[in-house]
Amino acid sequence: MAELTSMVNIGAEMARKLTSVGIDSPEKLLAVGAKQAFAELKQVYPNICLVHLYALEGAVCDTEFNNLPEEKKEELKEFSDFLKK
Repeated sequence: MAELTSMVNIGAEMARKLTSVGIDSPEKLLAVGAKQAFAELKQVYPNICLVHLYALEGAVCDTEFNNLPEEKKEELKEFSDFLKK
């Protein structure tokens, strides 16, 4: 099984946080998706921010988070804002 840190945008700290919510492999992250993973992280780490969601989406899409299309970033921002309510 590959390590989470083998994915784009996933460093040791993000991997640690993901593992703490039961997402301990790239396969699990791909299965749950960026939004669900972010929602689960937000419950345990309420201070994580939108950039984390971008990083997760980039990992799932195998692209640097700053290369996500603007439309995707806007969709993710709306989701993040929704979770704050």
